[in-house]
Amino acid sequence: MSRNHINTSLRVPIILLDSITEIKPTDSGSIIVSASHGGSSSGKFAVKVNSSVVFFNDAGVGRDAAGIAALEFLQVKNLAAGTIGFMSARIGNSTDSWENGIISYLNNSAKKIGFLEGLSLKEQVIRLYGKEDRNS
Repeated sequence: MSRNHINTSLRVPIILLDSITEIKPTDSGSIIVSASHGGSSSGKFAVKVNSSVVFFNDAGVGRDAAGIAALEFLQVKNLAAGTIGFMSARIGNSTDSWENGIISYLNNSAKKIGFLEGLSLKEQVIRLYGKEDRNS
């Protein structure tokens, strides 16, 4: 399993986790890109950390929307969350999710931040969390 910090010029740290089980309390305030499915068990790991936003893989959504169940669970806790479409990035590979992932589903908290479904995760993170121009 892999755990990586992405070095960017963004205002918020980005942490890539091949498995949401690798999340740590020190990840609070970070953008978490997890390559785990977005099921309810993943939500129970994610809720332990007050991240800026957490992303999972939708795992094809599945029966009764089991692959995205964490989104509603985290919404109840007022935590922003979304999923990456399983056809855009491999399950279990957070680097692929970061580089190629297309957002498939979002909870309302993530929508309020400004994330949009159907667009690149990486491009949206850069748009929403880019450093403010101090010369303005």
